[in-house]
Amino acid sequence: MSEKSKETELENLRRRVQRCRRCELWKTRRNPVFGEGPANARIMLVGLGPGRQEDLQGRPFVGAAGKFLDRLLEEAGLRRDQLYITNVMKCYLPDNRASEDQVRACSPYLDQQIEIIQPELIIALGNLAASYLLGKFGLKPESMEKMHGKVYEASTLILTLRIVPMYHPASALRNPSLRDRLIEDWRELGARLRELKLI
Repeated sequence: MSEKSKETELENLRRRVQRCRRCELWKTRRNPVFGEGPANARIMLVGLGPGRQEDLQGRPFVGAAGKFLDRLLEEAGLRRDQLYITNVMKCYLPDNRASEDQVRACSPYLDQQIEIIQPELIIALGNLAASYLLGKFGLKPESMEKMHGKVYEASTLILTLRIVPMYHPASALRNPSLRDRLIEDWRELGARLRELKLI
């Protein structure tokens, strides 16, 4: 699929997300946060869902965790404009948690984003994103302590890619002792991405 076709498909999907009423979260959101980045991105970054700042601006990772994410991307030798950035959940999560029913209702949008973009690698930020993505490809999730930084090979009939679970940047804001671990993880990820010729 050409980049132009992918952009058109993503725009059609974005419109469907804006009209979505599949779960109750549409009632408390201001702006759905669909995602942003190049339609032909080789690397996709997937978090849990929008926080307050993301809900206000309609863009992913623009709050405090987003600022730390920018720093982590720099450590890996990446720039935001190289990546397609999105979340499992497209509407504001007031308690920063999503129920199984909410994930079931919203995750088809992420599945379609992956099918359209066809990334070579997905960085899954946090437990829910990692568990959902690994489960989707028939892989077994573990605790983030065991998974972080590991590269998992995944494939379907139409797609072969790698998934790398990482701690969510917000985890270091809640627990400052994790900060150095995250920085080191992203430096190592940058080295791995260079080996794979993804950057």
